Amino acid sequence: MSGTGDRSSEGNKWVAAMRARDFARAWMIADRDLSRLKSTGPAKHEGPRHLQKIWRGEDLSGRVVLVRCYHGLGDTIQFARFLPALARVARDVIVWCQPALCALIARVPGVRHVLPLHDGAPDVPFEVDIEIMELAHALRVAGDNLSMRVPYLAPAATPVSLPAHNGLSVGLVWRVGNWDKRRELPVDLVRTLLIPGIAAFSLQPDLAPAEVANVGARDISSADIDVLTNTLIALDLVITVDTMVGHLAGALGCETWIMLHADPDWRWPAAGTRTYWYPRTRLFHQQLPGDWTGVVAEVRQSLCDRVAAISSRRQGPA
Repeated sequence: MSGTGDRSSEGNKWVAAMRARDFARAWMIADRDLSRLKSTGPAKHEGPRHLQKIWRGEDLSGRVVLVRCYHGLGDTIQFARFLPALARVARDVIVWCQPALCALIARVPGVRHVLPLHDGAPDVPFEVDIEIMELAHALRVAGDNLSMRVPYLAPAATPVSLPAHNGLSVGLVWRVGNWDKRRELPVDLVRTLLIPGIAAFSLQPDLAPAEVANVGARDISSADIDVLTNTLIALDLVITVDTMVGHLAGALGCETWIMLHADPDWRWPAAGTRTYWYPRTRLFHQQLPGDWTGVVAEVRQSLCDRVAAISSRRQGPA
């Protein structure tokens, strides 16, 4: 099991175990899947990349390990937390990842070399390879080293200054890529989050200026991950749907609110406001499929409470 959203009976059991933090059971289920994969599964690099399960149970200790990043940017960011643990047992760690993330991943302790992912084969010698989302299983991580206690990604050296503003600085993301459009938030609901006392900034790249203006936010988006990283750190709060930005903000230790549809991806709990992946992240769940109204109303009320608390602190005791 590599966390690809398998909804078979075994896949559902694995998801339930991961959500319950029953990692021993999750790895037992994954071991059964791995056993079948080794005996009757396809060749390691057969089929679409994002469906390939690369690791076949090979020992990673003392080996030159190539880590392949075949899923989305958010997946790579989420599972990059395990690269230092891999580096402690491997002789060498090489990461073949999405070009946009190369500079970010190169700053992870223990990563010797980063190669930009492309359609060919990696032009580097290695002894064993593994997809990055398989690292948790391969390393048999448990609760203590799965939960993030400190930020595990480092920003670039050049900080970002936000435009002059008053109030709580809030970064917003409401659109998603083509995978699972259920995650996307309607623009008219985004506007309701712009309450007095906050300065709203759009982190949404590649949008027409008219849409950003329609929301009422100022555009500070950037396709450059290093610029985005420092921008997130400069903000007081990030509010996003389930996208790469949520993972990046969480990995940096930024306060982050993530709005989830009614049947969220396996890595998020089915209910509740907290996730062991990112301790400063708060989750807001749809109660009915497709109904974002209640989610946004809850987020808006939480924003109002935050602004009121800030105002009360500034005024001091009566």
